[in-house]
Amino acid sequence: MSAMIQQQHLDAARLNRMVDFRSDTVTQPEQGMRLVMAQAEVGDDVYGDDPTVNLLEQRFAETVGKQAAVLFPTGTQSNLAAILSHCGRGDELLAGASYHTLVYEAGGASVLGGVSCCALPVQDDSCVSPDDVTAAVKPDDPHFPRSRLLCLENTVSGTAIGLERLKEVSDRARQHGLAVHLDGARLFNAAAELGVDVSELASIADTVSVCLSKGLGAPAGTMLACNSELEPLVRRNRKILGGSMRQSGIIAAAGLYSLDNNVDRLVEDHRRARSLASKLDNLVEHKDVRVAQNTNMVFLTPDPGDHAALCDHLEENGFLVTRKAPAMRFVLHLHHTDSDIERFAAAIRSFYGLLH
Repeated sequence: MSAMIQQQHLDAARLNRMVDFRSDTVTQPEQGMRLVMAQAEVGDDVYGDDPTVNLLEQRFAETVGKQAAVLFPTGTQSNLAAILSHCGRGDELLAGASYHTLVYEAGGASVLGGVSCCALPVQDDSCVSPDDVTAAVKPDDPHFPRSRLLCLENTVSGTAIGLERLKEVSDRARQHGLAVHLDGARLFNAAAELGVDVSELASIADTVSVCLSKGLGAPAGTMLACNSELEPLVRRNRKILGGSMRQSGIIAAAGLYSLDNNVDRLVEDHRRARSLASKLDNLVEHKDVRVAQNTNMVFLTPDPGDHAALCDHLEENGFLVTRKAPAMRFVLHLHHTDSDIERFAAAIRSFYGLLH
């Protein structure tokens, strides 16, 4: 075995031994999920005859209160397919300036769809303002792109936006003839936090994208729900963006398992996030240290001079974290235990010399 391969094995083993707080995307299928994946009845989804995919799509559409749903490999592809289903070349979408569709998806709407993007200010509650939507809609004038779509998001950096707030913005968009797309990658987290049915949150949008591979714990897959009239265009855009996945019932089986087993337990992730934040509360007494918690996420903003050293300290103590600055984001997921939270909080506190 070459030295490089040996190092790769050592690195993989090290990662598997560490408690990972980088994201809820890092979870691996549990034994029950692996079993249903191995036993999944499959067909060729391009022909529409994979029964497990068909079951997942029907089940998901019913869950979020839409007429149809389509399985996508990724959330980025799902969001882009939705945008292309609402907008043509020369059209414009409006979205919060910090929202994923605008910032973290490689400009796909513009690069591949010729869609112009207008960034709206994000309010303190992580939503956009109805008045800002009104101000951003362009008049019917050849000098301007045609405003066609409002892209909303829930949760936003873990913040769950309430139903009435979403309705207010969505209603304003429709008054101007805009369609509404909801990037609900963690929509089930929002529903759990707000104590409402996920279908109520989905009702404010024409299309809704929800990841199976985040808090729900599936290894891959995102669902895009819509009405039956839009479904053929969504499937066409999926083809344009790379197509379906043939015997993808293996992935769909994991999605069904996650809907059956991993929705109700999301409140545990939120509880552990609150617990972690409470154990770090007295760090705010230190200069420039801030702690915040939203749903399954905890944000710690250290003094800039401490950032790299704190990351190193946590890794040396067996914890994986992202090194994004200024705020460090810790994401709770189904692999974490109460003991992990205790040890992680203790490691952070020990960095600041707080042993109790």
